[in-house]
Amino acid sequence: MGRKLDPANKVKRGPGRKARKQKGAEAELAKFLDGFTDENSEWLKPVKRKRPVEDIGEDSDSQWEQDEEEEEDGGLGQEIGDPEMEEEDDDEDEMVDDYGLLPIERAARKQKKLQDAMQDERDEEQEEGGSDHVDEEDTVQANIDEVGTFTFPKDEKHEKEGILPLDLKSIYQRIKGNVEVLSDFNNRREEGKDRADYLSLLKEDLCTYYSYNTFLIEKLLEIFPLSELIDFLEANEIQRPITIRTNTLKTRRRDLAQALINRGVNLDPLGKWSKVGLVIFDSPVPIGATPEYLAGHYMLQGASSLLPVMALSPQEGESILDMSAAPGGKTTYMAQLMKNTGLIVANDASAERLKSVVGNIHRLGVTNTIICNYDGRQFPKVMGGFDRVLLDAPCSGTGVISKDPAVKTSKEEIDIKRCAHLQKELILSAIDSLNAESPTGGYLVYCTCSIMVEENEWVLDYALKKRNVKLVPTGLDFGKEGFTRFKHHRFHPSLRLSRRFYPHSHNVDGFFVAKLKKFSNTVPPTTVDENP
Repeated sequence: MGRKLDPANKVKRGPGRKARKQKGAEAELAKFLDGFTDENSEWLKPVKRKRPVEDIGEDSDSQWEQDEEEEEDGGLGQEIGDPEMEEEDDDEDEMVDDYGLLPIERAARKQKKLQDAMQDERDEEQEEGGSDHVDEEDTVQANIDEVGTFTFPKDEKHEKEGILPLDLKSIYQRIKGNVEVLSDFNNRREEGKDRADYLSLLKEDLCTYYSYNTFLIEKLLEIFPLSELIDFLEANEIQRPITIRTNTLKTRRRDLAQALINRGVNLDPLGKWSKVGLVIFDSPVPIGATPEYLAGHYMLQGASSLLPVMALSPQEGESILDMSAAPGGKTTYMAQLMKNTGLIVANDASAERLKSVVGNIHRLGVTNTIICNYDGRQFPKVMGGFDRVLLDAPCSGTGVISKDPAVKTSKEEIDIKRCAHLQKELILSAIDSLNAESPTGGYLVYCTCSIMVEENEWVLDYALKKRNVKLVPTGLDFGKEGFTRFKHHRFHPSLRLSRRFYPHSHNVDGFFVAKLKKFSNTVPPTTVDENP
């Protein structure tokens, strides 16, 4: 069953198969090198290895141990402390340590060792260059001080900006510095430079940084102070929050909010000024495709478009004209305030846009509305005698740039004049459609999504001269007063009753709202110039 080993007769064994193979290889190498005459052949001589098995006896224990020590110390002629041999030993140790690891684990271990080595090098560099680091900090601080003080760019450098790639960060710093200088011009201006030079540079930088055309920037500079202009331009780069209007014909705001919250929608009430609005911050489902939306429980509608209907304040049983109704948000809001009583005539000059009005009226359950397709300028010839009229006039859209960035570069002076001319015609037709003898009404609300004076105060001042109307309070608790003077023009003092809304001040789209009361159906015979 196998040979039994007697511990008492234990005999020292010689080298095994591996050692014998090594010996054979050395013998072959010696034959190959026999007669090799190169003067550098010393190092090629085979290393003295262990003695043959037949020479090993009982008295060879000490020699065997000595050979083993030689192998451990250097092997193959290498001396102790040789760096090349130490690196080979380290590699062998790593291979042994990494044995059994996955490739990604070995790569992670190697990456960690490399990061440690790099960190050690950085620590050494920091210790050696401590004084240099202090100098760098001083240089950075000096650069910050230079940025804080605005200096007018040299002509050569300014010309190169049109050729070299734009550095928007430096342009923004220059805008801020320029505005600070203009706010305290007498004390901060540079010698030899007047206000026109600074304004010219500011216009150019604003056009470059915010991507507006020169005409629109010049118009905005006329409307806003410099500090407020930057806030307005920045607000136009940010989308307004998504808002919805509860359809009280079918549900209550509390129930709608709870239903949407159950679907994971993050929302809040719009504000104290609105009892039907909700602000949507986040939604895991499309807000325009929920079962509640399809059932007509709410309407996707901007917060600013709620304001004209609130100012008009339609009453139950009245006859209302919405002269420019598409897409139907204001029309359906008036219907729910009237609780589907009375009559609403929803008109729009575009038959294509009226399709959305039809769809929204059916979805929201509105039953007191008639839809028609007429040019608003000719509407008094069709029908009149309305208690209230809402005119959301077509405009340049300079208040909704965040929704339509193309306005930045697509509008010119001719576009503003064309819109203003159309608005003057429409407001006269809207006034003529009113019944001044209405016991509950006789009111017109004029609104635009533009902030241009030519499309707002200028149009109203023209209407005040052409028809027997007067401005009355809008009933809105917030918003800025309309202009009574603009550049060299002077408008009617009652225009301060109108309201302006800005994205940077009220977080709504730019909007203008004014409310007029018609006190006589007769048309004044006098003819005045359209320009104030």
